[in-house]
Amino acid sequence: MTARILDPSPIAAEYRDEVRQDVVRLTQQHGRAPRILGLLGQEEGPAATYARYARRGCESVGIELDVRLTAPADVEAAIAAANVDPAIDGIFLYYPLMDRAGDHWLRELVDPRKDVEGLHSFWSRLLYENRRFVDDDHYARAILPCTPLAILKLLQHAGMRGTSGDAPLEGVTACVFNRSDLVGRPLAAMLANDGARVHSLDIDGAVTFEPAIGRHTHDVRDSGIDRAGALAEADVIISAVPSKSFELVRGDEIKTGAICVDVAEHTNFDESVLERASVFVPRVGPLTIAMATRNLVRLDAVHGR
Repeated sequence: MTARILDPSPIAAEYRDEVRQDVVRLTQQHGRAPRILGLLGQEEGPAATYARYARRGCESVGIELDVRLTAPADVEAAIAAANVDPAIDGIFLYYPLMDRAGDHWLRELVDPRKDVEGLHSFWSRLLYENRRFVDDDHYARAILPCTPLAILKLLQHAGMRGTSGDAPLEGVTACVFNRSDLVGRPLAAMLANDGARVHSLDIDGAVTFEPAIGRHTHDVRDSGIDRAGALAEADVIISAVPSKSFELVRGDEIKTGAICVDVAEHTNFDESVLERASVFVPRVGPLTIAMATRNLVRLDAVHGR
């Protein structure tokens, strides 16, 4: 078996086509193009590269992205001003802007109605409670974090399917390396809310997200499973460990036919997985940007305009 390489770019293009139509409607409705303010703390490095790609992706659908280089001492004031500026529809923070604790605090300062990343605790609470709409009338959809959402969309395109009609992913077992609030934890919750059992591993050990079958939302329990056991069981493997020292996932560790997704800046997978996996996704960046623009369009419904 040789894995099929799934390129996210054509899939992102399909979503951009959908977003572009919505942006035309919003531009006509509001008399101007939608606008995002991006705050960047470093002129060079991964965040700056991401900001350049994001600007290109936004412009391709008719959204204006204004990226400003901002000193740590000025970030809070910049967020506060953007929150009340009627000419700014979305806010995007390119980390790091401060230290780890400071960046977490900054996410909470963003008005949830302008949070295109979907990382504010307002949105996290809805995700972890498996509430998919903001309102009882099911008009405004909840905003999901754009990188985990991109991963989920790519897994669907890769052929991830459940074995029962009770939940979309019932019967699927996933293994996620990374339990950060940005990627791993929300991704595990999203998979489990759709019916998958998810083994979540990081430097602090393993927990298992039990599927939301027979209850409203998923459950999280301590797990004694180790890396070998989690990989051997997994139909789907997603790794997003931001470290060169991470022990690469090898082909002899995974189940034949597993779907593998590499989210890390430095690859988390050995080339040998291509001999065992059914599908390999080498990156998610283009679709992450597409999901951010999609979130901006959906935030218009949250505003109720």
